[in-house]
Parts: sequence; C-alpha cells; structure tokens
Amino acid sequence: MQLQGLAGFGFLLVLAWVLSEDRSAINWRTVISGIALQIVLAVVLIRFAPARGVILLLNSAADALQKASDAGSSFVFGYLGGGALPFAESHPGASFILAFKVLPMVLVISALSALLFHWGVLQRITAAFAWLLRRAMGLDGPLALGAAVHIFVGMIEAPLLIRPYLAAMQRGEIFALMTCGMAGVAGTVMVIYGAILSPVIPDALGAILTASVVSTPAALAVAALMIPFAPRGRGDAELVRADRAHGSLDAIMRGTAEGIGPLVGIATTLLVAIAFVAMINMALGLLPDFAGGAITLQRVFSWPFRPVLWLIGLDWTEAGPASLLMGTKTVLNEFVAYLDLAGLPPDALSPRGRVIMVFALCGFANFGSLGILVGGLAAMLPERREEIVGLGLRSVLSGTIGTCLSGAVAGVLV
Repeated sequence: MQLQGLAGFGFLLVLAWVLSEDRSAINWRTVISGIALQIVLAVVLIRFAPARGVILLLNSAADALQKASDAGSSFVFGYLGGGALPFAESHPGASFILAFKVLPMVLVISALSALLFHWGVLQRITAAFAWLLRRAMGLDGPLALGAAVHIFVGMIEAPLLIRPYLAAMQRGEIFALMTCGMAGVAGTVMVIYGAILSPVIPDALGAILTASVVSTPAALAVAALMIPFAPRGRGDAELVRADRAHGSLDAIMRGTAEGIGPLVGIATTLLVAIAFVAMINMALGLLPDFAGGAITLQRVFSWPFRPVLWLIGLDWTEAGPASLLMGTKTVLNEFVAYLDLAGLPPDALSPRGRVIMVFALCGFANFGSLGILVGGLAAMLPERREEIVGLGLRSVLSGTIGTCLSGAVAGVLV
C-alpha cells in the first residue's frame, strides 16, 4: 500500500507538470522544497509524539467548543438546537437538524477568531508559518503570508488581509493564492467538520487541521508546476485589517456579526446547490441505467477519481464509494461529502481509507467555491478580472491535486 501511495504521489506531480503552461519556466526550488516541506510537516504532525499530543489537545478543545456551542444553541432554539427532547425519537439521530445543531458554531468560531486576531495570536502563528514558507520555498513575502493565512480563514478573507499587495503580484502568484484557497478549508468550518467526523474517525479535528497545514506547501508546489512564477525577493508582509476592534468585547461583537454572512452563505448555498443537483439528477434519471445504477452528476464526476484514489492508496473496492465522495465534493462541496463520509457503512472504508479521504476531501475545490473565489478576487482586482476568470477552472483542478497529494502522504504514514 505504501508503494502504491508513492506511485500515486508521483503520478499527481507528473499530471501537474503535463498541464504546465510553460515547463521551461518552472522554478524547481519552489516545487521540490514545497513537496519536501509537505512530507516533513506530515511526518511531524502524524508520527511525532509531542505533535500528536498537541493534536489531541486540539481535539479536546474542539469537544469543549462543541459543548459550549450546544449550550448556546439549545438555549436559543430549545430541543431544535440540542436541548432535551419533549418527545421520543423514532430512530437514533432523527432529531438532528443541521441548521440548528451545527451551523451556530460558525458564529462562535467567527467571534473567537476575531478575538484571537485582536489579541495578536493569529498574526503570530501566521507570521511563523509564512516565515517557514518564505525561507524554505523562496517565496516572496506577500504570497507566503497569503498562503499561510489560508490555513485559518477562507479563500476570500485571506486575499482581503493582504489586499494592498495583490495588484503587484505576478499571474502565477495569483494562481498560487487561488490554489491555496481551493486546497484548504477555513477555520470557521474546520471544527464543524471535526464534530461531524468524530464519531467515525479518531482525532478527526487533528486530521483536518493536519490536512490543511500539509496541503498548503503542496498547493504552492502544484501551482508552481502548472503556472510558473519567479520570486522577486520581496520581503516580509503584514496582515492588514481596516476596521480594528476597540477592545476584546468589541472584537467578539464584530466577529459574531461577521459570522452571520458565512452562516447564511453556507445554509443557502447548501440548499440551492442540492436543489439544482437534484433537478439535474432527475433529468439524468430519464437515461437508461449505466454500470449497475442510475446516472447522476455525482457518479459522472466520480468516475475519473476512482483510479486516482486507488493510486494514492485505497483498495479498488474502497475506491468505488470513495470516488463518489470526491464526485459529491466537486459537484456540491466538502460539507456534504464529509456528512456522507460520516454516514458510510462501517465496512465501506477501512480506518486507513477513512483517514486518506479526510485529507483528500479537505479543500474548497468545487464549482460553487469557484464562483465565490473568482467573484471575490475580481472585485478586489477589477483591472485583472479576465485574467482571474481564466485561472478559475485550473484552480479547482490544482486544488484537487493538492488535497489528493496530502491523501497519498497520509496513506503512506498512517
């Protein structure tokens, strides 16, 4: 299995090289150091005992955060939000309502993130990782900082925090920034995914956090292969936020207000995306069955993923349900895919296969996110709108390659 995973790792890098815009201009230092950094970080976070202790501590913190969010949502929404039921469940889990049980955590995490930003904690952590990326990979300061902050915030929030530097970035650097956004998830949903997966995957939040960290240098390496860029020696950059909070309480209130947009966005996007995919699947259902089942959009997109997932370390029998998860993630989003992963029968994937899929699914690379990313960046850089639109679909592919590389590494190490 380890050799199989290594073969898949190599295949994905060759695929990115084949898709390169200009192979003669590739900066091999950025590529090689990015892959090496990904592997080193994965070994440290997965195999190194002290790092595992930190991961376990984070999982305990996530459990506490979940219980605190449950206390707030059950007070506001009663039994809909997790409070005591006034009736007996017809079957286990029947009372679970996503909008009232899970999504309120977005507000709590948004407020907590704003508080940590106000205290300077996030800046210090981000600066340390940006320093590592800059020294190891030879990146310019603004790109290193933008890539690092993607670990904690979403694909639009990260460019906003380095907005003064965007106009001067090269085309390849913009693409690298987009790829990092597609190859990771925001901190506001990271804990939610950990809570969803914790019943079926030990240390779920730790796995998701590790996936976000190790996918960042992989995403930069893949981006450097597909659309090369040449570092110009620009120094360290700083996070910029126009509306500074006037105290801890103000930071909490602002963070809570800022969390309303993502919460509504997640709920409405899920509703509309699932509705549209259902309509398309109804139309596809008029076609004759193919390969033992009805044709659906998720199945169509899952077919190319099956050999890829086999290559990165899954058994061929596991690659079937796993590829459907990747199809769901690409067509809808990783939120739905993680819900489906948590609901798989126990024998559908081995424990190792589930870990591989946690890593491979851990990214925003889907068509819904593409619209958000392109629209947001084009609003920040209207003079480069055509350029950004042209990079959009490529960023979905490069982000997917980045997360699959992380899945391959996890499969080798677990």
